[in-house]
Amino acid sequence: MPLIRNTYGKGRVRIMRVKRDEARHEVRELSVQAMLSGAFGPSYTQGDNRSVIATDTVKNIVNIVARDNVGLENEAYASALARTFLDRYEHVEKVDITAYETRWARIPINGAPHDHSFVLDGNGKPFVKLSATREGSTVTSGISGFTFLKTTESGWEDYWFDENTTLKPTNDRLFATAMEASWLWASAPASYEAANAKVIEAALNVFATTYSPGVQNTLYLMGEAVLAAVPEISEISMACPNKHYLPIDLSPFGRGFDKQVFTPTDEPHGQIECTVGRD
Repeated sequence: MPLIRNTYGKGRVRIMRVKRDEARHEVRELSVQAMLSGAFGPSYTQGDNRSVIATDTVKNIVNIVARDNVGLENEAYASALARTFLDRYEHVEKVDITAYETRWARIPINGAPHDHSFVLDGNGKPFVKLSATREGSTVTSGISGFTFLKTTESGWEDYWFDENTTLKPTNDRLFATAMEASWLWASAPASYEAANAKVIEAALNVFATTYSPGVQNTLYLMGEAVLAAVPEISEISMACPNKHYLPIDLSPFGRGFDKQVFTPTDEPHGQIECTVGRD
């Protein structure tokens, strides 16, 4: 029976490119699928793999081309990736690249877009919870899955270290989280919508402009800022999973790590939570 068509490759290769050769960083996060077509028929019909480029190799090339082209727009990056396969492997006849972008928008600080702090575009789901009896009621507002990151001004050092610890300290890491937050109202503000916007603005201002020695300290400082900005709130609770962006080791390919190319992953993640209230 004839083999009508065939193609193969690597899917969901998640890559974060950070262009940081100037003070104003650029971020582009993609999920890439690279599919190859060509003289691979014998691997299907005869189990002969001699012409097959391993899918792990495909993944490595996705990462290498990302490292070598951190500043390219997504379309140009996809073109460079396809051209790499076609130039390197004569038996590859066609390359299909599909890349979905996770879009990030700059956090505005005092009306100006920040250089290295971002929020996820189309971000978060606001919510309200109300509990009422005939005697009274409580109102809690909040936001779910509110995602933001900074490409620098974050570290993790001087933590407990013993025989089970493998994580290396750093004073310059990418910090990203998808926050679950809720705040309890002690009294009604003039406008809930305007007050809720102040909550987000105060929290992001701290996040973007303050060096973070750890998620714990940043959460506390954000909580303090929210309570100072919105006096009608009695307490705020925040839970921040640490969305990891892992450095990609390209040293086997003669490329050092310069904080420009990462693999996004959120499993497993650190989970940091706190509640900040008034005296």
